[in-house]
Amino acid sequence: MISIIGLKNAGKTTFLVALAAELVRRKLRVMTIKHGSHPADMDQKGKDTWRHWHEGKAERVLMEAPGQRVLFEHTEHEVDPIILARRYLSEADMVLVEGFKRAPLPKIEVYRKVAGPRPVFDPAVHDPADWIAIVTDDRALRAPFPVFRFNDTAWLVTIANLAWDQAKILPP
Repeated sequence: MISIIGLKNAGKTTFLVALAAELVRRKLRVMTIKHGSHPADMDQKGKDTWRHWHEGKAERVLMEAPGQRVLFEHTEHEVDPIILARRYLSEADMVLVEGFKRAPLPKIEVYRKVAGPRPVFDPAVHDPADWIAIVTDDRALRAPFPVFRFNDTAWLVTIANLAWDQAKILPP
């Protein structure tokens, strides 16, 4: 497992899907967890799954459709992505997590200058050993771990190698 982190609108999702596609190209079973800041949309008002969830107050709603299965589950509180991966994604070769900055997972940070004045990584607060790399458009940014520029060649392949080598392996 690794976590893709960064400021809002830094490009985390774009990076995650590119990395996932590269790992899948390598024949790995990739699964993802997305940390959201608001509840996910549950279908459209009045549709069957919406009614199951909102009117029926079901604890879980599992929607099965051709080529897709979606599970919605009421929870008391957010849990750590490691618990989620063990419960739902144990068959993956690699789980990519978007968000969960505080989770004890190796991190790849996506940082764009338009998203904020400085990246999440702060050497006064964070242990550089927790970071695999940072991908940025900031030519001046330096860090005690690999820094890749979006305009570098072959950075995705290199980061995919680093991610596979440094991912946290979950004990059974």
